[in-house]
Amino acid sequence: MRTVGNARNGGIGAPVGVFLTVAFLAAGALGAAQPATGIPPEVVQLTQFGPALGVGLAALLWPGRVRALLAGALRGRRAGGGALLLTAPLIIALSAGAYALLTGDARFTRPDTLEHPFALIVVAQMIGACGEEIGWRCFLQPLLRTRYGPLTTSVTVGAIWGVWHVGVFAEDPVYATAFLVGAIAMSVVMGWALEGTRAGGLPLAGGFHALINLGMLLLMDEESGAVLPMTLFGAACLAAAVLWTWRNSRTAPAARIRTIPEHVR
Repeated sequence: MRTVGNARNGGIGAPVGVFLTVAFLAAGALGAAQPATGIPPEVVQLTQFGPALGVGLAALLWPGRVRALLAGALRGRRAGGGALLLTAPLIIALSAGAYALLTGDARFTRPDTLEHPFALIVVAQMIGACGEEIGWRCFLQPLLRTRYGPLTTSVTVGAIWGVWHVGVFAEDPVYATAFLVGAIAMSVVMGWALEGTRAGGLPLAGGFHALINLGMLLLMDEESGAVLPMTLFGAACLAAAVLWTWRNSRTAPAARIRTIPEHVR
């Protein structure tokens, strides 16, 4: 067994570079093409499939290595899965509750008042979230994890994930900063939850991501560019990340760099 990053199997720079280049460029192209498709962005944003296309190209170039990284992503169960999925509504409840206390406005959008059927939105959000998470949490996270510890890896992936949402930086700087904090914090939560075993990572990461999106759709007003709800959301995500880190730093053994079979290239 050797780490993915050793000289013999070529390091991680090229796969990371190819993945990120495609993830960013494809997201931009898909976003520009969305109006022509007639698919409402409120249902699903095509940009979410940029990371999946990045994984697809990496799989063509390094099939064995990508297959090893994605092993088990679609099947099996994880011990931390239930806690991860529970964390998503808790984050939404904390941020929405704080917003209601501070403003006196308990926001709630009834699902039956949405422009599109809620069942369709739920399914589309799950598909879109998985389109992202197969890249961020099922490919980039385990690839970087072969070089770095779990917390460093999760923070790095979260920062890249946040910057990938490039449109957010056209908003108020406080809004953009809160969004970036939230992205990094959610990445830390998912990184700890998915640490230790790769089984079932995609549905769990996708489920967490989709629950966050759906909760924000029904209970938050961050899409308007309002600073307060995004700030409260970022703070709630940060609190969750601190708790997950505290819990895992007390119970987990010393971080080990993950390895994949030496013959997998």
